[in-house]
Amino acid sequence: MNKYKKLVLGIVLDAVGYVSFVIPGIGEFTDIVWAPVSGWLMTKLYKGKPGKIAGVVTFIEEALPGFDVIPTFTLMWLYTYVFKKK
Repeated sequence: MNKYKKLVLGIVLDAVGYVSFVIPGIGEFTDIVWAPVSGWLMTKLYKGKPGKIAGVVTFIEEALPGFDVIPTFTLMWLYTYVFKKK
């Protein structure tokens, strides 16, 4: 997948994670479903050990109340394509 398509997808997935802030009361329920799904998606977008670590971080971030504002998919893209030394 093209790295810019991956960025756009990551931004969309981060936006999905923000839904719990937009819909009070229902948002907590969506986190129960979204946390494992987002962790799994992260491991599919980013392979290897970094993807697994990011998947766990994403799962925890989505499962804990109040941490949904962290754009983990976008941060992982930045780590992979901007900050990581090759």
